[in-house]
Amino acid sequence: MPESLGTVTEPAPAGASTGVLTPDRQQRRTRPRVGHIDFLNCVPLFWGLARTGTLLDLDLRRDTPDRLNDALAGGALDIGPISLLEFLRHADDLVALPDIAVGSDGPVMSCLIVSKVPLEELDGAAVALGSTSRTSVRLAQLLLRDLVGVRPDYFVAPPDLDVMLRDARAAVVIGDVALRAALTEAQRLNLRVYDLGAMWREWTGLPFVFAVFAARREFLAREPQTVRRVHDAFLASRDLSLEEVDAVCEQAARWEPFDAVTLRRYYMTALDFSLGDRQLAGIAEFARRVGGPDAGFPPDVEVRLLPSA
Repeated sequence: MPESLGTVTEPAPAGASTGVLTPDRQQRRTRPRVGHIDFLNCVPLFWGLARTGTLLDLDLRRDTPDRLNDALAGGALDIGPISLLEFLRHADDLVALPDIAVGSDGPVMSCLIVSKVPLEELDGAAVALGSTSRTSVRLAQLLLRDLVGVRPDYFVAPPDLDVMLRDARAAVVIGDVALRAALTEAQRLNLRVYDLGAMWREWTGLPFVFAVFAARREFLAREPQTVRRVHDAFLASRDLSLEEVDAVCEQAARWEPFDAVTLRRYYMTALDFSLGDRQLAGIAEFARRVGGPDAGFPPDVEVRLLPSA
């Protein structure tokens, strides 16, 4: 369910009248609605918000990637992470926030194909696609078709590895489910593990961006300073989290089925939280390979970035 921290009252500027806010002023002071992917891969982007004090300035709404995609694309959110595929489909309505994303420049650990057989044997075979990520699913389909040279028979399934493999020879899994698969379940089930980030990097030489942070263009036009403050808050949160990564990992390990050492490796060596020239080149390459009428965006789709103040 969406979470809201309510309405905050800011100190009145010197010389201004004080007292109860009018409905008009309360409406103007509504917090920006910001999405939060409830996966471990986004912990470093949000952990520092409480430490810096900016958490109080956000109406933070936690959910799965697919639901947050739909909320931002449909206008139910103002700012937040969005799957790369959905960002490209709605590029006319969104602007990407520079220097922050969720991606990898090699093995990512949490976006995988797990298979009972070598990938070359999946032609015509049933492959289960996790129901919580559109970008990873599309990347896996691209890699299987154009890199491996097979065309499996896909079906969508809930993100539960045992359920997915009940009727399939392989499965595409992401997030915490993928981490568990790579670290424990693959060995238990005698599965082969293929990392989508590593496959893309070896194929193209480029990083892969799984999700960007974006703002709705209409919200940016109405509240440009708010968007920039939220952008700055995310950058500060990420930087603080990575500076204090041991504390982040120790705290997360209390509640998650992964130890602090594993989480540190995940955050510091697998994930790439930047969005610069190489990442934009990776986005352009992905769009070139999958874009077209069926994808919902052209191969040369323009990625608009938040302009400098």
